[in-house]
Amino acid sequence: MVKARTYVVTKYFSGVPKRTDFKIVEEELPPLQDGQILAKAEFISVDPYLRAYNRSKTIPYDQFSYQVAEVIESKHPDYPVGSRVVSHEGWRDYVILSPNTKPVENALGIGPVYKLPDMQGLPISLGVGAVGMPGATAYFGLLELCNPQKGETLVVSGAAGAVGSLVGQIGKLRGLRVIGFAGSDDKVRWLEQELGYDHAYNYRTVNVSNALKEAAPNGVDCYFDNVGGELNSAVIAHMNPFGRVSVCGSISSYNEDPTQMPKATILQPALVSNNLK
Repeated sequence: MVKARTYVVTKYFSGVPKRTDFKIVEEELPPLQDGQILAKAEFISVDPYLRAYNRSKTIPYDQFSYQVAEVIESKHPDYPVGSRVVSHEGWRDYVILSPNTKPVENALGIGPVYKLPDMQGLPISLGVGAVGMPGATAYFGLLELCNPQKGETLVVSGAAGAVGSLVGQIGKLRGLRVIGFAGSDDKVRWLEQELGYDHAYNYRTVNVSNALKEAAPNGVDCYFDNVGGELNSAVIAHMNPFGRVSVCGSISSYNEDPTQMPKATILQPALVSNNLK
């Protein structure tokens, strides 16, 4: 018998999640049935969406998230021992998976268990990063929704995060001028020196509108928003006619009281007057 440990959310989060909002539950897993695999977690994601969907679940619930796991026992011919899988089984060390079973429809829209692609020597942790959900979000959110053209200017909020950092790199590969906003000077240096952003700013210490006038004197064509709030309003007000916005998240408000959400400058004047998409 294998004993599995799982983080269970026992309280709805109030502000920043706390250790006391969770408990660790241990259980014995049953023997495998035909078509099942037993997997041991190697990398588990901790993403902002975990906080955002907290109140969509009924307490108590197992803390969901993506994980990369190694198959350590198998009764499925397509998933041999030693292969690796990606699932949305969350913060647990062992899990029994049934890869052929259609996933239950839920508010998160999570897909089925799948094999981690051959990483060709790259870290397998990228299965919950660049070649996982954050990578797909960045790729399709930027290229399909914003349809950026070479030479255009792209702004990314939450630019040092799991999704934002990939959006900026994809933008540079597509020949865009990329401007990022992040929450610390260390992140700003990383964006400019390591990822090649043309400009990056600490939104906590600059006037966002003035920074955009400096970095994007000819306006913004594409905006990938992970943050929301007043930063979002300032960027949208600086966009060019027929600009495109990809709305990915609202990190600025995830820890706020849902009955007293913060207010930001309205967007309609900029959206309507500049025909933004």
